[in-house]
Amino acid sequence: MKLIALPAFADNYIWLLHTDRHALVVDPGDSAPVLAWMQAHPSVQLDTILVTHHHADHTGGLAELVARSGARVLGPALEQMPVPTQGLQQGDCFDWHGLPFQVHEVPGHTLGHIAFWGQPTGQDPLLFCGDTLFSGGCGRLFEGTPAQMLDSLDRLAALPGASRVCCAHEYTLSNLKFALVVEPDNLALQDHWAHCTRLRSQTLPTLPVALHTERAINPFLRSRQASVAAAVRQHDRLAVDDVTTFAALRQWKNDFR
Repeated sequence: MKLIALPAFADNYIWLLHTDRHALVVDPGDSAPVLAWMQAHPSVQLDTILVTHHHADHTGGLAELVARSGARVLGPALEQMPVPTQGLQQGDCFDWHGLPFQVHEVPGHTLGHIAFWGQPTGQDPLLFCGDTLFSGGCGRLFEGTPAQMLDSLDRLAALPGASRVCCAHEYTLSNLKFALVVEPDNLALQDHWAHCTRLRSQTLPTLPVALHTERAINPFLRSRQASVAAAVRQHDRLAVDDVTTFAALRQWKNDFR
């Protein structure tokens, strides 16, 4: 199975997974990049669309893609979708041409946000996490609470470390710039910053990224680490436990320029 990041809008990625005959796409906010790829690969049939949450930059292309391809749509059971959708919740599983997927509820960015984890035979696992986990960061809390987002990130962080994190935006450099302020002595973070800077200088995506890398460099997965917690509590004296520390870290990032 081959994985491709199709750029969309200013900084979105629509993930496309395909075999020689079948394709699956994730969070198609715009139909045009998907249709262009399908036109260039006429022997491949788009038969499945996965959606992580209801925001328009993840769902805007659904209607046209379904009309053109007849693909089934699988998405969050707790959110409104613009097309008929098979609603999924925590613990649900499904199969795509021999690739089993698990569904994880990860509220925070939105209340019904879900993520998809799958293990292709002979390849590293795939994690389609939408706007919950970014490389070096996490999504803004538009609907959920800090406690919900912290729990959601804990759930994702517990997945196998080789999992390829396929998030929906190229926010990596801006996230890492903030992470270096929080944890300037983190050598793994310094190395990853240099690596991602090289990639972006060649207009290459920084994604996917291994989950074990994110555990080492992402402050939102490391908010309980002494170095991160100390930096947050120096910034905000109201950060006194795991949840308030995470909340203060997220607010710090919101205000960071």
